[in-house]
Amino acid sequence: MSEIPEFPETMRVLQALGTALGLGLLVGLQREWVRDEVAGIRTFGLTGLFGGIAGLLAGAFGGWMIAAGLACCTAVVVVGNVAAMQKSEPDVGLTTEIAMLVMFVIGALAGVQQLAVAVICAGTVMVLLHYKEPLHGMVRKVGEKDLKEIARLVLAGLVILPLLPNREMGYLGVLNPFKVWLMVVLIVGISLAAYLTGKFIGGAKSSLIAGILGGLVSSTATTASVSRRSRAEGAAGMSFAAMALLASAVGFVRVIAEVVLTARGHMGSLLPPLAAMMVWSGIVATGVQLMAARSGHSPGEEEAPSELKSAVMFGLLYVAVLYGVALAKQHFGNSGLYAVAAISGLTDMDAITLSTAGLVSSGDVDPKTGWRVILLGGLANAVFKAGLAAVLGKGLYVKAILAGFGAILLGGVAILMLWP
Repeated sequence: MSEIPEFPETMRVLQALGTALGLGLLVGLQREWVRDEVAGIRTFGLTGLFGGIAGLLAGAFGGWMIAAGLACCTAVVVVGNVAAMQKSEPDVGLTTEIAMLVMFVIGALAGVQQLAVAVICAGTVMVLLHYKEPLHGMVRKVGEKDLKEIARLVLAGLVILPLLPNREMGYLGVLNPFKVWLMVVLIVGISLAAYLTGKFIGGAKSSLIAGILGGLVSSTATTASVSRRSRAEGAAGMSFAAMALLASAVGFVRVIAEVVLTARGHMGSLLPPLAAMMVWSGIVATGVQLMAARSGHSPGEEEAPSELKSAVMFGLLYVAVLYGVALAKQHFGNSGLYAVAAISGLTDMDAITLSTAGLVSSGDVDPKTGWRVILLGGLANAVFKAGLAAVLGKGLYVKAILAGFGAILLGGVAILMLWP
């Protein structure tokens, strides 16, 4: 006679089944609240418990128990839908039915002791079920052009990126195609996410919101945009200046996020001076915003920022900066790095930030040198935006923004000179 398979100890079994039942009841509560005719709190509770039992049995008899249980659950859902489809006005939606099958699998996860994963998945299911109207409303706000930009991001991140080799190659051994394209996906993703966030919350309803979102997308583009508008709406010059300065301050949030992503092991050395620069820029922008509070002028809706062509151009710029940094380090030492930062930072902070942080992470650049290179790139970018505003802007806007950027530059130079 064959031996009977051993089950886990009693407390682990009860914990697994209790979790499976509880998660089923949680999702069922939401379905009961919306008065779903297919399944409610009891049905979902039993489905979760069924999955938990199947997972428990799988540990003793094999994974086929879960497959068999899922087949039975699917059959029950199909049979239950036959009567519903015979109504004069049947509900052809399958959301509840799919949720039941998902809850069976979640119960099975609990049954095999994957409790954390089960809880996260169940919470996600409940949120998706409960926020039906906001999600549908969000989709209705997405236009054809927005969908194309999302598709391009998916193409860049989920199709092209996995196909690229993840190793250093080429001259000086600094070119890693996977990491270069990952930076492209990172920048495009941040920009598109900021744009969609602004669109979903109803657009930039004040200079404060516009400045924050503009900084996440591109502080340089934001400065150029408001500079042109200042010529047509001169009375709102102070508000436009506050918007551009706030975008520049938020741009340092992007810098800090990029440092965290690419040089996680050196955050203690890199982040404090960069954070100080971000705070100082925010103080300057807040001062101008307070002076402009009475204007209340708001910008129009921006166009979707992500384009595959511009992404490729950024990738080429990133490679050029990467080689420039490597060559400067090889031939001129730290002084060469500063020259590259000053030049590349004029038009783009992301490339010098990501490349320098990567070199710090690999040990090729000292962290104290690294943050100074990044900050110098940021100051060069501020100089470029001040010149851009002076050329494109007019009147009160130019005076306000030059004063603001002047204060930011003074603070940055003080950090460069005095920070240990």
